[in-house]
Amino acid sequence: MHPTRRAMLQSIGGGFGTVVLAGLLEHAGLLNTAAAADARAGGNSLKPRQGHFPGKAKAVIQLCQNGGPSQMDLFDNKPELSKRSGQPHPEEVEVFQLGNKNVLMGTPFQFAKHGQCGMELSELIPHLAGVSDDLCLVRSMFTENNNHPFALNMLQTGKTFNGRPAMGSWIGYALGTENQDLPCYIVLRDPAGYNTSGKMVWSSGWLPAVYQGTEFSSSGTPVLHLNPARPVTPESQTRSRRFLQELNSIHLEQHSGESELEARIQNFELAARMQLTATQVLDLKSETESTRKLYGLNSPATAGYGTRCLMARRLVESGVRFVQVFPPLDPSFQPWDNHSNLKNDLRKICGYVDQPSAALITDLKQRGLLDDVIVMWTGEFGRLPITEGTDGRDHNRHAFSTLMAGGGFKAGHIHGATDEFGYKSVENRVSVPDLHATILHQLGIDHTKLTFTHSGRPERLTDPDVTGARVVEKLLA
Repeated sequence: MHPTRRAMLQSIGGGFGTVVLAGLLEHAGLLNTAAAADARAGGNSLKPRQGHFPGKAKAVIQLCQNGGPSQMDLFDNKPELSKRSGQPHPEEVEVFQLGNKNVLMGTPFQFAKHGQCGMELSELIPHLAGVSDDLCLVRSMFTENNNHPFALNMLQTGKTFNGRPAMGSWIGYALGTENQDLPCYIVLRDPAGYNTSGKMVWSSGWLPAVYQGTEFSSSGTPVLHLNPARPVTPESQTRSRRFLQELNSIHLEQHSGESELEARIQNFELAARMQLTATQVLDLKSETESTRKLYGLNSPATAGYGTRCLMARRLVESGVRFVQVFPPLDPSFQPWDNHSNLKNDLRKICGYVDQPSAALITDLKQRGLLDDVIVMWTGEFGRLPITEGTDGRDHNRHAFSTLMAGGGFKAGHIHGATDEFGYKSVENRVSVPDLHATILHQLGIDHTKLTFTHSGRPERLTDPDVTGARVVEKLLA
């Protein structure tokens, strides 16, 4: 076979430049030594790996509440805000939209204390209130941007700009997965569509592409295109896979070091293995009627989100490392974004997600899994204590609340505080990178040592030299 013109030019173009480059790389300790090859092989592998130290948790379920849940209407009761409702806010407030008035707006909802811990929560979330003794409520979160896409990037990747790996990708890169027949990072969204930023929030960025989030559907066939459209005998499938594997090996040898190609080959091989296991893992028909009722699968309001939460439990139970669950696309594709009609729309979205969220925690605990699984319930930012229009709240990056459960997080614990109106976090403040560092710590990962060299720079999820990220020990049992 005659070489192609591209191959010939590539071969000729190496010359002395390649020799010089090899010398420079060897001097810098970056040549393809056996150790470097082993590290690269591990970095593109889904095989389970040890962390920097023994971790309390093995997996994470992130219940991402896109839009910015209102902390003072759900988790952070402010009697002074209600007392002075209708009066001007005494300080200058950073606003995002033009329709804001500098007028305090108290919550229209009742709060009550729950559990032995006495956690004060809103009437809108009675089921989460019922598991309050299992929750670690962080009332002092803050972030860097008031715009949904940038704040979501911050929540998922540790930076406000696009193109960086999501936390789930970093975790998969660090630890691999315990089930070689399923992806390490699985995404469960509303089958009706995408929330803000779509697939960008589960990208692997410049990490090996094998660690990006893989979408599973909670309606119809869970894994699209998994089985052939026309029936094929097992013998024929086996021969075809063996032949394809040989071709892939030859092609990869000719194009070594291309992570996208390596990831595609690994994903094809994974898809073949998934044909045998995915359908069984995601078959909810095997669940008992009491479990289905617990998650609200018998109610149209909760069935969609409940299905995704139940699937998340089954996936981590089967060894998946990181599962991301997104909310319904109702009242909007940013369902917690209550710029107007807060009273009705907040009640609606809480009605969709409250019961399934609490059911997930209850179910994990009953099965002895909660100690090993971190459940994270959070939006990208909070809301303002002042009125937008007549009945809404604007974005607020200075304060929001996050719920953590399991995985060694302190149960029945309330951490931090905001000011008297809930506008700013003022006591035991926790940044998004702080929370990332703490989650990694519980998985046995030192956030300062989890690095990937990109464009000549050792990158980290938390970037502690810039963000000052640290493990928040007070959140841990």
